[in-house]
Amino acid sequence: MKLLTFRVDGEARVGVVRPDDASQVVEVAGARDMLSVIDAGDEALDSIRQAVSSGRAHTHELSSLQLLPPIPQPRGNVIAIGRNYEKHAAETARLEGREPSPPTIFTKAITSLTEPYADIAIDPSISDKIDWEVELAIVIGKAGANVKRQDARELVFGYTVLNDVTARDIQSGWGGQYFKGKSLDRTCPTGPWIVTADELADPQSLGLSLRINGEVKQDGNTRDMIYAVDAVIEWVSKGMTLLPGSIIATGTPDGVGFARTPPEFLRPGDVMETEVERLGMLRNRIVAAGRD
Repeated sequence: MKLLTFRVDGEARVGVVRPDDASQVVEVAGARDMLSVIDAGDEALDSIRQAVSSGRAHTHELSSLQLLPPIPQPRGNVIAIGRNYEKHAAETARLEGREPSPPTIFTKAITSLTEPYADIAIDPSISDKIDWEVELAIVIGKAGANVKRQDARELVFGYTVLNDVTARDIQSGWGGQYFKGKSLDRTCPTGPWIVTADELADPQSLGLSLRINGEVKQDGNTRDMIYAVDAVIEWVSKGMTLLPGSIIATGTPDGVGFARTPPEFLRPGDVMETEVERLGMLRNRIVAAGRD
């Protein structure tokens, strides 16, 4: 299923895209928010399937809805993996004049999340080196710590698309600030929905792409991850409990702006399209801060 969060009549609601008509969204009656659906687990998913098949649920036209991040307030910061694709690790190391490093773990502030089709405002007085990163994101469905790799996929509720938009000058400033450089307000679009884990048998065979004004900048595949989804969950959960409703961004392939010759960064007027095969596409226009 494709589960989403949308706003109608000033209220956030949960919906599911009809499997037989992708233009229609069935409203999930009684769901407070996406976290309540995740917490209820398989029982909630079974109820949603029954509601969709019954034909009695309230339905909306997808094109008429204002989509929100699927999980507007995840449980804790977004957990993220840096340098988890070999070519991206290599391009970063080459630029910095060193050997490639193993993947690293950092977090992104909840306040960085924004809607899948939101405008992203940039302020050059804060950063003039705003970069893009298409990523597959994991949505955790069950709590777990010290999870063995063979059991890791049991914790997954679903998957979504995430763009880890990064202020490279802030990231490399003050001795190295991954958290700060990747946490500017409302710069991290996610969505447009969560595809539940039962519909994605193999998360390691998905194409990822990112386009700026129609030009392909990133073109990769999750098979090229250094650490696959199950290995990421195993490593992140060592000595640390993963909570239902947590989001893990699994890294980006090569083709980011700061590693290009010459470097490229986002500018007002740019349109950024971020896509993961079978999961959907984000579309975000870059605007100058303080302007429509």
